[in-house]
Amino acid sequence: MSTKHKRALICGISGQDGAFLADFLLRQGYQVFGTSRDAQVSSFANLVTLGIRSRVSLASMVLTDFRSVLQVLAKSEPDEIYNLAGQSSVGLSFEQPVETLESIATGTLNLLEAVRFLARPIRIYSAGSSECFGDTNGRPADELTPFRPRSPYAVAKATAYWQVANYREAYGLFACTGILFNHESSLRPERFVTRKIIAAASRIAQGSKEKLRLGNLAVQRDWGWAPEYVEAMWQMLQTKEAADYVVATGEANRLEDFCAAAFAEKGLNWQDHVEIDRHLFRPTEIMYGCGNPEKAKNDLGWAARAKMRDVVRKMLAVEQQLPDSKPETGQSGP
Repeated sequence: MSTKHKRALICGISGQDGAFLADFLLRQGYQVFGTSRDAQVSSFANLVTLGIRSRVSLASMVLTDFRSVLQVLAKSEPDEIYNLAGQSSVGLSFEQPVETLESIATGTLNLLEAVRFLARPIRIYSAGSSECFGDTNGRPADELTPFRPRSPYAVAKATAYWQVANYREAYGLFACTGILFNHESSLRPERFVTRKIIAAASRIAQGSKEKLRLGNLAVQRDWGWAPEYVEAMWQMLQTKEAADYVVATGEANRLEDFCAAAFAEKGLNWQDHVEIDRHLFRPTEIMYGCGNPEKAKNDLGWAARAKMRDVVRKMLAVEQQLPDSKPETGQSGP
């Protein structure tokens, strides 16, 4: 089937990845449907920012309600489903563990069961997370690396991963999980530490006297560019056989390096403007996170083009064009 006649349903379309994926699929000729808990009151600011709000058909869907899921699937008749919904903050998951598990694990189960019930050849992409690996002791994680989740968010994502694998093996569904490492853009809300750093560096360069409060700067992460990562999601559903893939740049950098790069781009020394706040340290912290994307490169032909310093420059370039912002408190991420 030509992509010009395909229909895609994006659950969680209002977030960073949902908006970029919708934009990508529209350019591929898809008819795109998107859901949120309440489409009448939800903010679709990211779709507006990308100039595609009017080209997406939106609907309300509560992923934890099986009947709601079934109704939306029956009405939209998708060829492909991209499940990007659920509570998305690692930090917040420590405060809301029940909501996190229900929105991610129960939501994924309802989608899988609805597709099985409808008995249609619908392909399913489920958003996994590198957080499932926990700390890999300095070794890049691949598809065979054991899960050692260290947050309620990671536990929920690991649960969803095994649900997808079970439905693929037991019921023959074309369902796969993308285990994505950190991927950023200026569509990130400022509660995510990368955007928090970028926004603060931009304001300080323009004369703000604020101090940027950050948590543990020694953590290492594999940071990529979000618009590239949604292409990998799509490519996973175009293969002959469903499989799970790690999506990453293959390079790890310290949060301190990300911070230093952002301030250096503005001609500033980060140490003059940053304060360490012990309250922003997590109860259980992953010190090293890096992915091995070889399988995605070999099977999908996908490889990250932007690395950490490219991501910093891209985010700063967009930040300069945004209206003046005020600093948010707290920190989620890296």
